[in-house]
This record gives sequence, C-alpha cells and structure tokens, in this order.
Amino acid sequence: MRLGGRQSDNIEDRRGVGGGLVVGGGIGTIVLLLVAMFFGLDPSIILQGDAPTGPGTTQEAPSASSTQPDEMRDFVATVLADTEDTWGALFREMDRTYREPRLVLFSNAVQSACGIAGSATGPFYCPQDMKVYLDLDFFRELRARFRAPGDFAQAYVIAHEIGHHVQKLLGISDHVMAERQRGGAAANTASVRLELQADCLAGVWGYHADRAHHILESGDIEEALAAAAAIGDDRLQRQAGRRVAPETFTHGTSQQRVRWFTRGIESGDLRQCDTFTGAL
Repeated sequence: MRLGGRQSDNIEDRRGVGGGLVVGGGIGTIVLLLVAMFFGLDPSIILQGDAPTGPGTTQEAPSASSTQPDEMRDFVATVLADTEDTWGALFREMDRTYREPRLVLFSNAVQSACGIAGSATGPFYCPQDMKVYLDLDFFRELRARFRAPGDFAQAYVIAHEIGHHVQKLLGISDHVMAERQRGGAAANTASVRLELQADCLAGVWGYHADRAHHILESGDIEEALAAAAAIGDDRLQRQAGRRVAPETFTHGTSQQRVRWFTRGIESGDLRQCDTFTGAL
C-alpha cells in the first residue's frame, strides 16, 4: 500500500491515559460486554445503550510515545486523512457537507459517549460523539489471531469504521438503531445489513483513494478480503467452538463481508451499497 501526503489532525491519542481514568460505564457494562462477546453479539449494541448521563471525566494526555517516532500512529493519521479527502469530495458531489470524525487511540479501556469499552471490544464507532475508537493492539490480533496481515487490511478496518460515520451523517444508522431497539430477529438483521454496508463503503473509499493517489499495490485487495473473511460471524463462532447460529449474527458471514467489500471497491458507487434491499 502506497501512502503519502498529509496526516489528519483529527487524532486523539489517549494511550497514555490508561483504563484508570475511565468512569461512567460501571462494572455492569463490562459484564454485559463480556456476555455480548461470548454469545457473538455486537458490543456496540451494549455501548450505544449505555451512554453516560453526563460528560465523561476522562482527560486527554500525551501518550508515552508521543515524543518518539510512532509509525502506527502516523499510518492511522494518514489513512484517516485519505478518508477525509475521499468522503469530503463524494459528499460535495451529493451537495452535502462531510463532517470529519475524530479517531481516538487508546489502550486497555476507554470512555466514549456510548459508554465504557475495553480493548477486547475491538475497533468501534460511537454515533453519539461521532468518534472512532481504536486500540492499535487490534492490528497485532489481526495478524496473529485472525491471520490477516498487511497494511491494507489495517486500512480496511479503519475505513469500515469511517463507513459507520458516513452512515450516521446520511441518517442510515439512526433508522437501524430504531429497529434494534425493537429487538427480535429484525434487530439482528438490521445490524448485519448496517455492518455489510460499512464494508461496502470501505470498498468505495479504496476505489476512489486509488484513483486519486494510486495507493493500491499488488496483493492489497487480497489483504482486505482476508481481513473481511477472518471476522465474519460464522468463522468467529466456529473458532470459538460454538455452533454457527445465524440468528445471532450481527456483522454477516465471511462470504457476505467479502462480497460487499468487493462490490464497493470494484464499483466505487454508493448506490451499489444498498444492503437494505433484497438478499444479502
């Protein structure tokens, strides 16, 4: 993957803060998150339903590595800048204004407007504060545990979360959240469709970023496809020694995730990302 150019200023580095300053979520949230992950549920459902009643008391502080070269932070900032440029241009074509999100780097645990989250939750987007949260250790897990190495695999993860921000700005995620709150099978289906659309939107970013800056190298798309396949609900459930239970899916199967990312990166067309109509 070829990356150059500017780095985004929309980075909050909280890695030096640690979990000790996280307040407002409570031990109940931690237990619910563990239960959600054990049964294959989307932790964001817990997070979004457990938003603090007031602002958190976490405070930003420079990380221990802030005064040293930090290649991974630079990588994230550069990918984020590219998503800003790409979606800014695409929103202008729709006569809309793209509101750039913040990306929070954390370690161990973090407080968001959606509640408390630990590293085991994985990267997530909080629609309440319009921020993406990322523990860089997830990229190590992506390589070691999920066997999906590569810089474009990491970029796909970031672009997927930015896809959720695009959905928020377009009003899509609000409709899905209303469906989730009604519960039942329809809630899981709505979650799957939302996640697969974010995969497609990640592909749309890759298409336009490559056309603008020629970022793709040989093997990059395969890296992203491997990452998408590695975190499909069916594969994760098998790896955990559980039966594959489609009624508990929240992100879609490996095949579905690969299909929708491919549709986005091959077409570059938002209209091709309508996961809410027809079969998945």
